[in-house]
Amino acid sequence: MTTLHSPDLSIIIVNWNVCDLLRACLHAVERGRGALDVEVIVVDSASGDGSVAMLQREFPWVRLIACAENVGFPKGNNLGLAAANGRFLYLLNPDTEIVGDALAVMVQYMVQHPDVGVLGAQLLYPDGRIQSSRRRFPTLATGIFESTWLQPLAPAGLLHQYYAQDLRDDEVADVDWVMGASMMTRREVLEQVGGMDEAYFMYSEELDWCRRIRDAGWRVVYLPTAQVVHYEGKSSEQAVTARHINFNRAKLRYFRKYHGRFPTLILRLILLSNYGWQLVVEFMKGVLGHKRPLRWQRVRAYWAVLRSGLRPAGY
Repeated sequence: MTTLHSPDLSIIIVNWNVCDLLRACLHAVERGRGALDVEVIVVDSASGDGSVAMLQREFPWVRLIACAENVGFPKGNNLGLAAANGRFLYLLNPDTEIVGDALAVMVQYMVQHPDVGVLGAQLLYPDGRIQSSRRRFPTLATGIFESTWLQPLAPAGLLHQYYAQDLRDDEVADVDWVMGASMMTRREVLEQVGGMDEAYFMYSEELDWCRRIRDAGWRVVYLPTAQVVHYEGKSSEQAVTARHINFNRAKLRYFRKYHGRFPTLILRLILLSNYGWQLVVEFMKGVLGHKRPLRWQRVRAYWAVLRSGLRPAGY
């Protein structure tokens, strides 16, 4: 009878058309794994940029799950989680690079703190600046202002609270959720809570997952002594209109799931009104001849958002 090998850490990377960044990410993992017994699983969402061939040629030690279609971030991670054998499970974006011994630091922290269900590293921009990566759960007011054109008008303190700006960047802290670019969890959490909600496709899935994990009694912790460089949004940049739609439908799914139908309807109408107003603004700028190609591109994108209706994903 063969015994299933259980490594210290399983790293799951969901890739879509970022071949060069994925290569750099995997080289950083190679440099950073040290004495840890690590398995790496790459779930490729039908990339058309040669990612699969590159993996097979340059990284034969990586376990590849090649999908026939773009399955989305939550489902891709769930496929990787289902295949993983590690004691600890680490979701890592392909547009990241592990800094130094971050993997060992995170695993050690999880070992020493068995009540921690999710651990997030400190994310850095490529130039070394700290990237905001820890959050508190959003309120309806947060949903109205955060990442919309109304954000400059947000009440004092609203986004300060949401972005946990009262916490020092170099301070280990309990938070509500951390960014999905770097999330470590443990097998017991997956067995208790299950994987990500696949109805999200992209965006808000880590918010939802952390909420379920917190509700199950686990801690979510931000650990700045582990650092990861994050190039941020390189996959989503390839589909701008889809990004607008997916981001807002995911936001609305979260609010429908945790705040109910009526608050979600209010938020949906406000978001659609935002896009309607911006469409008019961009159209008028285009008519007046200001950066016309850009204006018409935005008009088309915002019109597609309005036509979608921004119905909450999965409802």
